[in-house]
Amino acid sequence: MTTGVVIIGGGGHAKVVIESLRAGGETVAAIVDADPTPRAVLGVPVIGDDLALADLRGQGFSKLFVAIGDNRLREKLGREARELGFTLVSAIHPSAVISPTARLGEGVAVMAGVAINADSRIGDLAIINTGAIVDHDCDLGAACHLGPAAALAGGVTIGERAFLGVGARAIPGVTIGADTVIGAGGVVVRDLPESVVAVGVPARIKGERS
Repeated sequence: MTTGVVIIGGGGHAKVVIESLRAGGETVAAIVDADPTPRAVLGVPVIGDDLALADLRGQGFSKLFVAIGDNRLREKLGREARELGFTLVSAIHPSAVISPTARLGEGVAVMAGVAINADSRIGDLAIINTGAIVDHDCDLGAACHLGPAAALAGGVTIGERAFLGVGARAIPGVTIGADTVIGAGGVVVRDLPESVVAVGVPARIKGERS
């Protein structure tokens, strides 16, 4: 079996993922990107676009990480990679502190300085970005994204593909619906429905997310 992780995505998010994977002892073999221009990202070659994935799988590569920030697209690409027979690996920086009772799905990014506390669950393809905090008993849906320095108090539920911007906060026990966006610095003090955009302190709904 050919060794090394294949990365989908060649942007800034991929750079952080590559360094996290390397810090955890993984080798990153190749990148496929929507822009297939030959180049290297932190020394990893971009070898083509998504059409190259089937060839890579045929060559024996089996491990893959989707380094795409867009939640819906990341979820779609993860599903397609699995259908090709890839296993989604997680990129967990060694400086992250993760409770032994926390449960993490596949293809998860846990960046430097993150804390994930007791009995929390992180769904497949979620991003827990630099310095974010997930306290006890939180439940984060697939392909959601907590921005840098975001913080969830205990018992918070985050729906699939939801996004919390830089420094956003949520008080204990609130629920944030699927596909909802919380603006940078927003503080969620009550439940929010699906597919809305909320900003401010406290976070108030400003519109629907298309």
